[in-house]
Amino acid sequence: MRHPKPMYALMLPLLAVIGRVAAADRPDPAAVERGRKEFVSACGFCHGNDATGNRAPDLIRSTLLNHDEHGELLAPLIRNGRPDKGMPGLPLNSQQISDITTFLHARLQEALRSAHVPGDYPLERLLTGDAKAGLAYFNGAGRCNTCHSPTGDLAGIARKLSPIDLQSRFLYPRGSRSTVTVSLPSGEKISGDLEYIDEFDIALRDASGTYFSCPRDRVKVDIHDPLEAHRELMKKYTDTDVHNIFAYLETLK
Repeated sequence: MRHPKPMYALMLPLLAVIGRVAAADRPDPAAVERGRKEFVSACGFCHGNDATGNRAPDLIRSTLLNHDEHGELLAPLIRNGRPDKGMPGLPLNSQQISDITTFLHARLQEALRSAHVPGDYPLERLLTGDAKAGLAYFNGAGRCNTCHSPTGDLAGIARKLSPIDLQSRFLYPRGSRSTVTVSLPSGEKISGDLEYIDEFDIALRDASGTYFSCPRDRVKVDIHDPLEAHRELMKKYTDTDVHNIFAYLETLK
């Protein structure tokens, strides 16, 4: 009987996808250095000066960090903390928090840049699930079929992507940016790509490239996150679910 290999099989696609992102998205060195100093001062005692853990968890392997793109997930956590887990909120301004998130993303890239996960990683080492169970999850509990179709966007997906890339794509989808519409007190609405958000401030860049920011308590905010369903599923997946879904996707030749 073959058993899933949860940690190894799940870390491989994570390493692969982040390795590719790292090569294409270099952070500002000045912001990284400022963030490093802030992190060491405010967070290093618990999370380690390099964010790999000490009294508190390793942040480099955090699902939250891996799903965060522009501070939209990390900033509220830094600001508010997790009092129920002994993590206090930090009295930092928006620039300091932005620098810390930049530092954490840089550490993530640095840690995984040398992963060198091969695109031709053997399929038999990944294919440990039940394709029929994966199909049932796709059409049932996962509700994947509400957005995706094996005869539409997923047609031939297993032929187009290597096994490691396919598992990376469904576990850690990237590239679809959140958009936001801000309604001003005057009634004017400004829409664009979400650049930054916490409970105090929000920033966006409109279609012309103009950067706009303002306090959140002065405007109405409507955010559309195209990957929200994926983020929610990551909280619910079991190892068996992941292996079964992958086995099903591999049938879509």
